[in-house]
Amino acid sequence: MIDFRIRLPRLYSTLSAFTSLDYVTTTGPSQSYGRQRLNEPLLDHREGQLFLTEAFKVILEEVLCKGIDVNEKVCEWREPEELATLLDLELRENGEQQHQLLQRVRDVAKYSVKTNHPRFFNQLFAGVDYHALTGRFLTEALNTSQYTYEVAPVFVLMEDEVLSKLRSLVGWTQGDGIFCPGGTVSNMYAMNLARYRAFPEVKLKGQWALPRLAVFTSQESHYSVMKAAAFQGIGTENVFKVKVDDRGCMITDDLSDKIELAKSQGAVPFLVHATSGTTVQGAFDPLEPIADICDRQGLWMHVDYNYVNVFVIRADSVTWNPHKMMLTGLQCSAILLKDTTDLLKRCHSANATYLFQQDKFYDMSLDTGDKSIQCGRKVDCLKLWLMWKAVGSQGLAERVDRAFANTRYLVEKMEKREGFQLIGKPEFVNVCFWFIPPSLRGKENSPDYQDRLSKVGVAPVIKERMIKQGTMMVGYQPQGGRVNFFRMIVISPQLSYQDMTFFLDEIERLGNNL
Repeated sequence: MIDFRIRLPRLYSTLSAFTSLDYVTTTGPSQSYGRQRLNEPLLDHREGQLFLTEAFKVILEEVLCKGIDVNEKVCEWREPEELATLLDLELRENGEQQHQLLQRVRDVAKYSVKTNHPRFFNQLFAGVDYHALTGRFLTEALNTSQYTYEVAPVFVLMEDEVLSKLRSLVGWTQGDGIFCPGGTVSNMYAMNLARYRAFPEVKLKGQWALPRLAVFTSQESHYSVMKAAAFQGIGTENVFKVKVDDRGCMITDDLSDKIELAKSQGAVPFLVHATSGTTVQGAFDPLEPIADICDRQGLWMHVDYNYVNVFVIRADSVTWNPHKMMLTGLQCSAILLKDTTDLLKRCHSANATYLFQQDKFYDMSLDTGDKSIQCGRKVDCLKLWLMWKAVGSQGLAERVDRAFANTRYLVEKMEKREGFQLIGKPEFVNVCFWFIPPSLRGKENSPDYQDRLSKVGVAPVIKERMIKQGTMMVGYQPQGGRVNFFRMIVISPQLSYQDMTFFLDEIERLGNNL
């Protein structure tokens, strides 16, 4: 146990002073303290608002102007020790002057990765929408919690509308849902709801009262499935990984075999976790035959969802992350349910009487907080709502169309260039490929080709060079029996054919001498 009197002696002595009779009586602060301190505000709002105004100018210039300029760097790389020194991260006894704090803002902006940059291809999020960003700023300024109508009346109604619209795009006219802090948590909700539907006694008696449970997901599903199984006490050994084909799509015959295998081991299947747009290859599991299997077996079907698929309507729940392709900014994720029996609330409610009083003067069904596993919950609907209001469904569709057009262009050019070897024809905006340097070209059929490609360290070396030079960012990974390959994400509506050509040229420039 840490003794804070030893670790933080000055802080402890200060706190001790404030609890002495010189400062505090049994009825509150002493009269002298009250006269000196309590008649004046602790915070100077005028000074704070001036600082905010100046800081916003820095944000606008460094993050939103330079951060989208292709002539500026994607990142200003520094080694950790140097970066820590440059940022002066130490927290001290006394505060700093406003000009020093503004320099802190500039430094944070300068040395952070510019994810809005047109040549940031590293993640499944990129770019900036200014209406969504305005919603993010407004959310932070209002600083409320999305649990009751009395403290978040605007956002309770807004969240309901946005969730209803998202469900309609899935194909459901009714249902339920809630915004969650990221796709991982949304997937965790799905697993918890599926277990509760199958064994409602788990809420009262716990996992010990249940049989061994079994979850089924593809070998290329998101790792959050394993995290959810561990977190909820189901166990990662009870997640049955279903084989995939060369494209990364779940093989449904193996799903049926795995379900029978689990049963033979005494486990009770309860959830199939499918994916519509996998993290690495962007593969789409065959949702219709998966739904047929779930119907026959009485299993909950969840879809981790990145792109519209007509058969997702047959799922019981869907994870949708607008912070990815819809460009709302982090974080914005929803769990959507077909259920109309209030399963979400029945599964998670704790009936806290200090929040959810039963004699309120308004419709208590508007207090949606007990659907959540959280108490305080950040407002994540405003940024999506404001952006949707600005561009409409048609504008959002145009962004998706543009991403696919850029992806097709990139693949066409890549297929014509020597040294670029696609893992497969992409189904989504994930373009996975090897770059083959001149030293290894023409040797693809040699038995040690993959080993040599790995030992040369093509992908890690190119990644290091691009980051240290700041020209762009793209991810790489090994997968299954494949050595490291690049995963190019074509998602930002800021991208053009010119950016696609730059990407190919830059990979060649950085890797030709390997």
